[in-house]
Amino acid sequence: MQFFVDTADIAEITDLAATGMVDGVTTNPSLILKSGRDIIEVTREICAIVPGPVSAEVAATEFEAMVAEGRALAEIADNIAIKVPLTWDGLKACRVFADEGRMVNVTLCFSATQALLAAKAGAAFISPFIGRLDDIGLDGMDLIGEIRTIYDNYGFATKILAASIRTPNHVRDAAMLGADVGTMPPSVLRALAKHPLTDKGLETFLADWAKTGQTIKAAGKAAR
Repeated sequence: MQFFVDTADIAEITDLAATGMVDGVTTNPSLILKSGRDIIEVTREICAIVPGPVSAEVAATEFEAMVAEGRALAEIADNIAIKVPLTWDGLKACRVFADEGRMVNVTLCFSATQALLAAKAGAAFISPFIGRLDDIGLDGMDLIGEIRTIYDNYGFATKILAASIRTPNHVRDAAMLGADVGTMPPSVLRALAKHPLTDKGLETFLADWAKTGQTIKAAGKAAR
């Protein structure tokens, strides 16, 4: 499973990318607003930090305007994935971009039939929103499983990009169901490494090590 970080915060992206755990970045209008930056400027910086796909979303809702905005975003860098909403106009724009050889991330997916349409439109990524389905009493993981089955049945190359991830359990469950990518806030990505038993074990080891009175030097030599 690939990990994308869902933010437009340059400091966060730089810090996490240094771990080698970040395969891409997703942004949206809300994240651009939160960054307080110009969309072109901040997206260009992100693309320079992360060599993988960087999703930049159009703001237009009508087909022709979507195409114009998407082409403008694609000029930022070669690793841009143009993000469009799952509407008829968005699907039409997706087809245009796909035919031009551009990566497209179709977002705001809430049903398997929507995901089927996106794949037929040539989307590189489909973004089902797990957390938002959970919010209305449904199980977002059911959608991941349904999309996986449909895509495997017909050999679609569109990658399932699990979005609206809220917890490490969301990441685990989406990975078990075969999602190709999980995009998550920096806090969730960091939380994947956390476990209380890890902390407890480390505390014990450090306490015991302190009792040895040793230090570790170069070439693996220990001295008292």
